[in-house]
Amino acid sequence: MTTAAAGQAPRVLVADDQTLIRTGFRLILTARGIDVVGEAADGEEALAAAGELRPDVVLMDIRMPNMDGLEATRRILERLPDCRVLILTTFDLDRYVYTALSAGASGFLLKDVTPEHLAAAVRLVDTGDALLAPSITRRLVERFASEAARTPAVHADLATLTPRELEVLTLLARGLSNAELAAELTLSEATVKSHVARIFAKLALRDRAQAVVLAYETGLVRPGDSGASRPPGP
Repeated sequence: MTTAAAGQAPRVLVADDQTLIRTGFRLILTARGIDVVGEAADGEEALAAAGELRPDVVLMDIRMPNMDGLEATRRILERLPDCRVLILTTFDLDRYVYTALSAGASGFLLKDVTPEHLAAAVRLVDTGDALLAPSITRRLVERFASEAARTPAVHADLATLTPRELEVLTLLARGLSNAELAAELTLSEATVKSHVARIFAKLALRDRAQAVVLAYETGLVRPGDSGASRPPGP
């Protein structure tokens, strides 16, 4: 059970090699009722601190000494599968998006995010949802759409989904929220949530970020599909 499900604020570890960045994140989150349980100046420290403190969410910089944030993310999630990692970076580059999400990150934001958006993002990923900055999401969609065009075969795992679940996954990958999915499919939001939960369980997905990755990698969503460039909402 997440802290959000238990009605508690998430416990956060901040990993960044710049002291001022770590201090700023701590002040922003603490002022908004989110508990920052620790800090780390590089990937190795982040890995050790995560094992000791067992945070709900890790704010992870990408470029750090000793071990970068991508490798630290991968190792933390191997050890703590219930943890959520929110990547923050100044580098809006496709390869970082791909690698971070493939490593299991639940969110990806640029460091110029507003304090309110940062706090909201931490709370969002703690619920098990995923968050991506719209500008990065558009690049992500283009990248995966391009790759899917070269490898059009649908992954065998998708055969376990019902026609309705495939429809839900397709729309989810195009960026529709649960409320928008409910309106599009004329279903209740509770029913949509049930479909999404079953999709995640059948495909062993952590969250919506991995669902987006899978949909484009398998060719379920392709270039030119209606709504394909629409960024996922919270």
